[in-house]
Amino acid sequence: MVWIDSLVGAEDLVPSVDLTREGAVAVVTLNAPGWANALVPEMAAELIHVVDEIDADPAIGAAIIRGAGDNFCSGAHRDVLAKVGQDPAEPTRYGMTGAVYEAFYRVGQLGVPSIAAVRGAAVGAGMNLALSTDLRIVATDARLTAGFMRIGIHPGGGFFVIGDRTMRREATAALGLFGEVIDGTRAERIGLAWRAVPSDEVETTAMELAAVAAKDPELARRTVRSFRQELGPPTVSWDVALEAERASQMWSLRRRAAAGDT
Repeated sequence: MVWIDSLVGAEDLVPSVDLTREGAVAVVTLNAPGWANALVPEMAAELIHVVDEIDADPAIGAAIIRGAGDNFCSGAHRDVLAKVGQDPAEPTRYGMTGAVYEAFYRVGQLGVPSIAAVRGAAVGAGMNLALSTDLRIVATDARLTAGFMRIGIHPGGGFFVIGDRTMRREATAALGLFGEVIDGTRAERIGLAWRAVPSDEVETTAMELAAVAAKDPELARRTVRSFRQELGPPTVSWDVALEAERASQMWSLRRRAAAGDT
């Protein structure tokens, strides 16, 4: 999990995850623009609740995940990272990272086809969230990176599994091992995104695609189930990868905190 470097107007911020509907399309908005939509544990819990709402409504046939303001999701705040890093195995702190991981894992299990509408930054946990969806529409000038290695943290959240199933080994290595940062145009070229469009067209393009699936919600739900069952995860399943990465990431968090690097 990667945390943003600063909060803008944090003292006035009440982060939320908002659910709206456009016809049979659910629109899920991470609404903490002052935090560049950092996915803090409280928002993670809200996101899980919203996904449960969508799954419980048979009239919904597709979902779009987006961020308010200028960014998709830039990770989470460095102060929380510093706290977790002091003792990442301590139950409360372990639960903080687990809550974020559970949120985008739950997005990946949505009962309807899902699209990430990505503008601005998608970093760390935000990158994992985008990879959790079935399809990505990105702004040409979006900034996408795993980001973990750049700040001295082992990747988490099953990044290698969900990266490889989308953009395959070479690109997953570039982002996850070597800290590469790419824009939306490159993301489309390597198969990380279906389309790269100007920033002001991202949501419209995503809605046009989502509306096709949403015309028949029952069919959409059956079809996306087959899609995931047939294509499936790679050799190591996502839930196994989540746990496999935890120990190494906790080690890297503690080492970072001990070095006073927040």
